[in-house]
Amino acid sequence: MKLRTPLAAGASVVLAAIGNALWVERRTREAERRFHAPHHHIYIHGTHLHYRLVGEGPPVLLLHGNLVHGADWEASGLLERLAERHQVLVIDRPGFGFSDRPRGIAWTPARQARLLHDAAEALDVHRPVVVGHSLGAQVALAMALQQQASVAGLVLVSGYYWPNLRLDRWMAAPVSVPVLGDVLRYTTSAWTARATFGSTLRALFDPEPVPESFLQLLPRDLLLRPLQQRATAEDGNHMVGQARALEPHYGSLRMPVTVIAGTQDRIVPPKQSVQLHEAVPRARLRLVDGVGHMAHYRAHEQILAGVDEALESDRTMPLVRRTEPAVRDTATVGVQSVG
Repeated sequence: MKLRTPLAAGASVVLAAIGNALWVERRTREAERRFHAPHHHIYIHGTHLHYRLVGEGPPVLLLHGNLVHGADWEASGLLERLAERHQVLVIDRPGFGFSDRPRGIAWTPARQARLLHDAAEALDVHRPVVVGHSLGAQVALAMALQQQASVAGLVLVSGYYWPNLRLDRWMAAPVSVPVLGDVLRYTTSAWTARATFGSTLRALFDPEPVPESFLQLLPRDLLLRPLQQRATAEDGNHMVGQARALEPHYGSLRMPVTVIAGTQDRIVPPKQSVQLHEAVPRARLRLVDGVGHMAHYRAHEQILAGVDEALESDRTMPLVRRTEPAVRDTATVGVQSVG
């Protein structure tokens, strides 16, 4: 039996990589054809953003977390409830869902905040209450700190606010590197992401099961396209640095802020939310028992109350008032599927 020469072995590896890349591209195109953009696009500052605008009343802007896209708010049932009394704008952040993510730009949460603010203004959504989940909470904080007069209030759910050592950041770093990341997303990362997808979702929703509404509205092949993998990796890579840049300014926030976290969050420790509550002058803290990272699926009443409190708050409240006592709630609202 003849041993293959190094040249032949190398050629086999290259051919396998090309075949894998073609398979990934085909799956991507099939996913985009099957789950085509259901709503509208706005082109702003060189970026196409996919958005949904529903309901009437005081405006609310919803900012999704990492890995997912704007349909996560629909799957949670929260979009439907908010739209009963509010004008609700949901935007796929750059690179997620059906929004693009131009190269050559450092898409930090601060950069995303400026873009999304301008997009909301262009859509005549002025001075909204901004609700952000997970990494979307960082974007919401950046938006409020950049232009406080343009944000009526914040509702921050399961956010990451204080820099610390995160292993997931280092694991995702190679996928965010130009060229190398492109190769990985079309070869090895395509397989590892699919192999670990189920366990990732279980960790996000733990201790509860993954809802059927999530699986229906956020299908795996759409979430694991190379573009969205790049966005997920880049956002994860910016997360610690953005927290370090934002945290000295938390005390300057003037609007009402509701901070919500699940006590069983395995992704971001609830201690992060407790610390933010202590740092922000007009903050309220809602710790939701028995709920994990995807708290917006269970904490509807707490989120709705936070939106209402922001809209009804007396803007002239003296800033010497410090944080209110933490309130520990039990989530009473289940998952609702919007169909």
